[in-house]
Amino acid sequence: MTKTQTTAAKAATGKARSPEFRLADGLLKGLRQDLFHDAFAYRPLPRMATDGPVTRRLPEAIREYAGWFPHAVIAGCALFALMIGMANGTGIDLITVAPVLLVLVRPVAAWWLALGATAVTGMLGSYYSDWPWTPSAFASYLVVMTIVAIRTGPRTAAWMWVVTLVYSLFVGGLLGGYGYGSTSGPMLFLSALILLTVSAVHIRRDARKEVEVQLSVNAVERSRRTLLEERTTIARELHDVVAHHMSVVAIQAEAAPYRVENPPPELEQAFATIRENAVSALTELRRVLGVVRAEDYDAPDAPQPTLADLEGLLSNVREAGLTVEKAVTGAVRALPQGVELSAYRIIQEALSNALRHAPGATATVEVSYVLGGLGLRIVNTPPQGLVKPSPGAGHGITGMRERVSMLNGEMTARLLADGGYEVAAFIPVAAQDEDEDEPAGPAPSGDGAAS
Repeated sequence: MTKTQTTAAKAATGKARSPEFRLADGLLKGLRQDLFHDAFAYRPLPRMATDGPVTRRLPEAIREYAGWFPHAVIAGCALFALMIGMANGTGIDLITVAPVLLVLVRPVAAWWLALGATAVTGMLGSYYSDWPWTPSAFASYLVVMTIVAIRTGPRTAAWMWVVTLVYSLFVGGLLGGYGYGSTSGPMLFLSALILLTVSAVHIRRDARKEVEVQLSVNAVERSRRTLLEERTTIARELHDVVAHHMSVVAIQAEAAPYRVENPPPELEQAFATIRENAVSALTELRRVLGVVRAEDYDAPDAPQPTLADLEGLLSNVREAGLTVEKAVTGAVRALPQGVELSAYRIIQEALSNALRHAPGATATVEVSYVLGGLGLRIVNTPPQGLVKPSPGAGHGITGMRERVSMLNGEMTARLLADGGYEVAAFIPVAAQDEDEDEPAGPAPSGDGAAS
């Protein structure tokens, strides 16, 4: 039988198992996990937190030692079990002290040792009336069960009580321990009462933690909802203000040539360019506002500009009055969408800065396809003529740096010695990303030389 057939047979067998069998199997797995798996693992008892409502009121010198209070309580319980054993006058009862001390570092192992010490003291001691738990074993076993239940959880506490019940029934039926003076009944009753109390505290504490987590999640959701509302408000204001004025600009640019008798072709072309730019800016604005208003922050469905659209951008800039040349070096190839979009936006912003801050200047755009990524260099000459440059706040350079940093690239923006300005960026592209892209089509005309 092949491995696949064996797996299929096991799966079919698992589906055919009854709910009772699956319940019993789950219980046995829980028993192994709680009382047998890593039973002797080293789990030292941590110090108690000293920032509680009581400990924080203690003096500083005392508060330093308050964290060892649980350890001191366990040591006191061990001393109490030792005193009971010494009062009974037999040395065998002194072994019940060991489980109480062992619970500090190995809790589950300490419980098994306490159960074994109970059997030893019951068989070797002379307390027929205190069978099967002698007084010292009774106190030691209760203390160990309580501490283990506190340190583990309700399921481990339930399994300890079940094993205790089985042990009581076994020794009672085998050795006749149900007679007068049997300690099985008091042990089962007191242990059940203590373990139920500890389990209730555990459940309450877990429920409180779950409520705190839920409150934190709700707080995050409220913050996110508030942010979305603020984003929607900003989008609405931008649309009402900017989009309105851009629409007015587009309408006025379209109607302006008709207000002049026999307008020259240059004027008509200038107004047509203004209208096209206004319509394009309005489309971009609506697309960005759609992203701002989207609750899931998904990218818009509209196609994003790439370096293949660079010639259109340069033509638009030339019509706006900036003389710009383009030079492309290297093997032109398709790059990841994020790289293409960021490169396009960087060139667009650099040329816009040249238009605003260097009127009358000329610019050069260099795009370099290299083995490890994409290089960009946009240089403009000093401003020419009598038109004063428009002041800027530097947000455009900051936006370009953010785009490059997001792609783990590098960028420099500096003033040249002749008064011009240079923006240079390198965006790395992983080899696997390049391999996954489809090969680019034929290079556009003018690539590799100034256009």
